[in-house]
Amino acid sequence: MSELFKVRRKSLNLHILFKKIKMYRTHSNGELRLENVGQEVTLAGWVQKTRDKGFMIWVDLRDRYGITQLIFDADRTSKEMVESAKMLGREFVIQVKGEVIERVSKNNNIPTGEIEILVKELIVLNKSLVPPFTIEDETDGGDELRMKYRYLDIRRNPVKNNLIFRSKVAIETRKYLSDQGFIEVETPVLIKSTPEGARDFVVPSRMNEGQFYALPQSPQTFKQLLMVGGLDKYFQIVKCFRDEDLRADRQPEFTQIDCEMAFVEQEDILNTFEGLTRYLLKEINGVEIDKFPRITYDYAMKTYGNDKPDIRFGMEFGELNDVAQHKDFGVFNNAELVVGIAVPGGNAYTRKEIDNLIEWIKRPQVGALGMVYVRCNEDGTYKSSVDKFYTEEDLAKWAEKTEAKAGDLICILSGNTDKVRTQLSILRMELATRLGLRKPNEFAPLWVLDFPLLEWDEESNRFHAMHHPFTSPKPEDMHLLDTDPKKVRANAYDMVLNGNEIGGGSIRIHDKKTQALMFDHLGFTPEQAKEQFGFLMNAFEYGAPPHGGLAFGLDRLVAILGGQETIRDFIAFPKNNSGRDVMIDAPSKIDEAQLNELKLKLDL
Repeated sequence: MSELFKVRRKSLNLHILFKKIKMYRTHSNGELRLENVGQEVTLAGWVQKTRDKGFMIWVDLRDRYGITQLIFDADRTSKEMVESAKMLGREFVIQVKGEVIERVSKNNNIPTGEIEILVKELIVLNKSLVPPFTIEDETDGGDELRMKYRYLDIRRNPVKNNLIFRSKVAIETRKYLSDQGFIEVETPVLIKSTPEGARDFVVPSRMNEGQFYALPQSPQTFKQLLMVGGLDKYFQIVKCFRDEDLRADRQPEFTQIDCEMAFVEQEDILNTFEGLTRYLLKEINGVEIDKFPRITYDYAMKTYGNDKPDIRFGMEFGELNDVAQHKDFGVFNNAELVVGIAVPGGNAYTRKEIDNLIEWIKRPQVGALGMVYVRCNEDGTYKSSVDKFYTEEDLAKWAEKTEAKAGDLICILSGNTDKVRTQLSILRMELATRLGLRKPNEFAPLWVLDFPLLEWDEESNRFHAMHHPFTSPKPEDMHLLDTDPKKVRANAYDMVLNGNEIGGGSIRIHDKKTQALMFDHLGFTPEQAKEQFGFLMNAFEYGAPPHGGLAFGLDRLVAILGGQETIRDFIAFPKNNSGRDVMIDAPSKIDEAQLNELKLKLDL
């Protein structure tokens, strides 16, 4: 045996001995059962609650793993210790030693409910102030208060379990991708600012006076360069940053499952990430999914009014122009699009409920000017809010177009095509929620394909890339770039789950000539393109392989797999809707000396 090995073994033994001497607990608070009765144990954790009956005190001791009941008995516990137990407050951190005994009054609601600990020794490790809200599943704390004291909120089971759930999703993702031959590579966080897309968060450089880094909105160019570098399959669970207005499913910093593959076509990527999604749904939720329907962007917009449709229920759009614009009803005749949906069982709505629904869609958040409705009576007759203009025969055609059945309610909107589709889509989702059709334990993934390559921006009066400037146009549409850019389709795809986009990607441009052409159509001068992306275009001249990829939004994916749509509860320390961390009070002002060091002046 070598001397080095002897030293290492001796060191290890000393470490084990030290742990035995200083051990805070022999078991967790979710571990002990009837088979442990009679054992001497040491537990540690937080005081959940105490119940004082005078001659007997019970304390619920909590840690991450569960709750164990402690008992201080005047007949079997010293007077001093009983008095110490009476002084314990909520969230005190304590250590106890004692014997596992069988509970007289068992609690079947918790795994440890058949035992309790007869305490023989009590040590207060740390006292606690009275918490500002109750550390229970159902708390009395509002969102802002809980975010201010997020470290306390994390002690609550719902938040704790969400973070454990997130960890499990990340671990299983890494496992699947590693098994598929992907290599995890970290890319830089301090990169170059690019004005295209969302706003950058910028970071001043002290060593390079007057110059700034940007935090990455995604590792897009770097993962493409990794493909040029020959790594073939890359992934990263990576922080990204976008200075955007916030909502329930958006944070200024978020996490992506970022992936890229070389020598692939669209089909290869779709199959790979269908596999990942199928694997996660089975491993995490115990759900097996066979089919991943594929629809085009145009079909999604025409049928559901948005490019991330929830297909767990029907209510597909029925376009009514040809059966509604032949009478003297000016609202429909002057509209670019007349479109409706059939609400299952909606004929049961009272007139008041329908009026409330009309007021709901008139809110600024939706922006509809009004709604026409048709009752589909059980006897096969129809009653509408526009009976003055349309016959039963007309209304029957509307029912046919919307696939309405007896007992349904047809809701119809009209106006500008894009606006009215968006409005009806919002109404469709709201009605589905009210009717309980959006079940959190039901999963319906699909692919949306053939996105437009470009979209027109009225403000800047130019085209923008719908995905990003590195997305490859479909080869068969290339000739339209100069004549009809709006009709050019991209080799782009989104995965949608339960009405939420959970990931998107594309086949990338991999040659300098096409990339330069793309920049030209996006309004970049050759100088601007070279300044911002010259490094990538140069790389394309050194044997760049065909490549493509996809990024899943981890926060959103985890939330949906967890049966929710709000991502904030699945992030350890989230920002509020103003982008502030109210716990640490960030963002905040910086010291004048720091500004001077960075050669910055504020003009507020």
